[in-house]
Amino acid sequence: MSGLGRVLIVGAAGQVGRELQRSFAGAGDIFCYTRKEVDLVSEEQVRRMVRETAPEIILNAAAYTAVDRAESEPELAMAINARAPRILAEEAASRSALLVHYSTDYVFDGTKEGPWIETDVPNPLNVYGMTKLAGEQAITTVGGRYLIFRTSWVYGPHGRNFMLTMLRLGRERDRINVVDDQIGAPTSSIEIADATLKVLNAISLVKPEDWAGIYHMACAGSTSWYGFANSIFAVANGLQSPTPPLVNPVSSREYLTAAKRPSNSVLSSAKLDQYFGVRLAFWAVALKSAIEPIPHI
Repeated sequence: MSGLGRVLIVGAAGQVGRELQRSFAGAGDIFCYTRKEVDLVSEEQVRRMVRETAPEIILNAAAYTAVDRAESEPELAMAINARAPRILAEEAASRSALLVHYSTDYVFDGTKEGPWIETDVPNPLNVYGMTKLAGEQAITTVGGRYLIFRTSWVYGPHGRNFMLTMLRLGRERDRINVVDDQIGAPTSSIEIADATLKVLNAISLVKPEDWAGIYHMACAGSTSWYGFANSIFAVANGLQSPTPPLVNPVSSREYLTAAKRPSNSVLSSAKLDQYFGVRLAFWAVALKSAIEPIPHI
C-alpha cells in the first residue's frame, strides 16, 4: 500500500475514468472496474465489487450520460445515476471509506443570470439532470465521508463528447450548425482528474465534518456551444488539422433535441478554491491540452 491507500475507480473506461487512472497512477493501489466487468444496475455486483477490493477511496466516474436517450430510458438512467451511487455510499460508509462522486450542471434550470453556486436550489429540466440530482440526494442522505463534484460540459481525448464529435464532423462536413444561446464552462476530463487528486492530497489538512459535501468543479470562464466549437477548430487548425468547416450559429428553437438544456450552466468553483486551494484552468487553455494528445486530428 502506498500514498492514498487502496483506490477503487468505478467507470474506469469512461472519459473521466481513464484520466483518473492516469492522474492517480502511483498515488495508491489502484483497482479499476468498467461496465463490462460490473453491471451497475445489479446491487449484488456493485456491493461485491466494493467488498472484494476493500478500498479506502472510491472514485465513482460511472454515469448514464446520454442526455437525450435518457428521456426514453428513465429507469435505466435512475438505476445508474441514483441507485448505484446510493449503494456505493452505503458500502463506503460501512467501512469509513471516502466516496468521490461526479455530478452535473444540469441539476440547474439555467434561469440564473450569474454563475451557479452550491447553495442554489436545483431544478433540473430533463431526466438526466433529475437522475443525477437523485444520486446527489441519495449520497447526502447516507452521509459519511463523501465529496460530490458537480462539473460541466465534460470532454476529453477519450470517450464520446462534444469535442471529439466536432473533430469528426469537421472531417466529414463543410458546414455545421451549433447552438449559440446556451452558455457554460467546457471542462476537460484531464482537469477534473488532476483537480480530484489535488483535493484528496489536501483533504488530510481539513476535518471531515468541515469538508464533506457538494463542490462545483469546472474550468474558469464561459462560452457558448458555438464559441466552444469555433475554439476547437481553431486549436486543431493550429495543430495542422485540415481546413475547418463553417460553423453556423443557431438557436435552441432551431436545433431541437429530446431533452431540454439549461440556457446558463456556468458554475462557480470558488468553494473548491476556498476549502482546498484547488483551481481549474481557464477553459480555452484546458482545451489545447486536451486536443494535443489526439493522434491524426
